[in-house]
This record gives sequence, structure tokens and C-alpha cells, in this order.
Amino acid sequence: MTLSKDNVVTVKGPKGELTQAVDADIIVSQEDGVLTVSRPTEQKRHKALHGLYRSLINNMVVGVTDGFKIEQELVGVGYRATNQGNTLDLVLGYSHHYVFQLPEEIKVTTLSEKGQTPKIILESIDKQLIGQVAAKIRSLRTPEPYKGKGIKFVGEVLRRKAGKSASKK
Repeated sequence: MTLSKDNVVTVKGPKGELTQAVDADIIVSQEDGVLTVSRPTEQKRHKALHGLYRSLINNMVVGVTDGFKIEQELVGVGYRATNQGNTLDLVLGYSHHYVFQLPEEIKVTTLSEKGQTPKIILESIDKQLIGQVAAKIRSLRTPEPYKGKGIKFVGEVLRRKAGKSASKK
């Protein structure tokens, strides 16, 4: 970890390097390899920024050491996902394919096993970027509440609704 004069924190690790500019009001100090984030006053804004930058720096450290991984599954008849490099080709039941270009920092893997729902696995060192890309992919076909068809995160619990009930005569 390095801290420059203009409050820019750089974290290097086995998986890569990330940088983050820190607000001028927040005090970041480094002693014996430990980065300490502190606030000058107890104002509401300073408290909020203190927690924000502490979390951002922590996410950078976790990212460059372990990395982040998000798994999504495509639930629906005929839904498929294939990838070539950083291009994701999605068939989501529409009349056309979606070709989704991923940033260079994200590694994508697709799994399509017979009898299993197709899966998209995203890996990156940048937590904010991987979350944003996963949300964009999910927004292409959000899970609907009646049958649960769509793109959902693995482990996500969907709120299901009952369909129409038969009328009494």
C-alpha cells in the first residue's frame, strides 16, 4: 500500500493494482504497513465519508489479494449464454441475441451443463465494477414474480406471486 501527497491510495497485490482518490477532509495515514482512516470532526458529512473511504480501501485490499466473484443463473426455457474473450452472447427469449461487451478488468466464464440452468461467472479485483456489470446483465431480463424466469444471482431468493385464481360460478 502506498499513500501519495494528494491523498491517493494505491494498493498492490498478487492479483493486480487498484488506486482510489480520497476526499481532502479525510485523514489517511500509514504506519508500519497499516493504513489508518480517520475524520477531523464528528460532523455528519465527515462520519459518512470516513465509513465510505474505509470500506473502499478495504474492498481494494480484499480485491487485490482474493478477488471478487459473482455467479448468475439464467432461468427459462431456451435461455443460453456463451462467451468469446470478453464478449458475452445471451439468448434470453427475445427475437434477438444480446451481445454484451465486458470491460477488460472482468474475466467471464459460462457454464452450460445438461439438466442444469446456464450460469455466468464474473471475476474481478474491482468490487464496484463487477457489481455494476452484474447489475447491467441482470437488467437485460430481470426475474419475473410469477414463474421466476430471468437472470438471477445464485442464492437470490425471489418473491413469488400467485397467479390468477379460477372464478366461482
